[in-house]
Amino acid sequence: MRLTQGCFSFLPDLTDAQIEKQIEYAISKGWAMNVEWTDDPHPRNSYWELWGLPLFDIKDVGSVMYELKAARKACAAGYIRINAFDASYGTESCVMAFIVGRPKSEPGFYLERTDGPARQIIYTIKSYSVQANGEGARYAS
Repeated sequence: MRLTQGCFSFLPDLTDAQIEKQIEYAISKGWAMNVEWTDDPHPRNSYWELWGLPLFDIKDVGSVMYELKAARKACAAGYIRINAFDASYGTESCVMAFIVGRPKSEPGFYLERTDGPARQIIYTIKSYSVQANGEGARYAS
């Protein structure tokens, strides 16, 4: 299973040179950058962990790549993505997000079926990663 979320999700993984070009484009637009990671890439989990501080007013690609390489080293078992935010008046939201790191073996998801009232069938997508690391255990030091 290969997780497909964000920009470029149906392309092969971007090389570092291609990632640098995307960062260069975002910087040329004046967008703020950040690096995030998670071990729970559920489609509804839009709040990943922020790696370091948001990179406001960054003017060089090297600063973002430095943070990315540090995140890859520390979070090798998780997913890493880069986000770009347009802070101009009227937008102030994420305008680009793409995965730049993934675990060697992606755990995937399973479909849980529950019988509800009046013969209603309820399906829920659950993450194998969360199942293996129960509540409270995922972020224990």
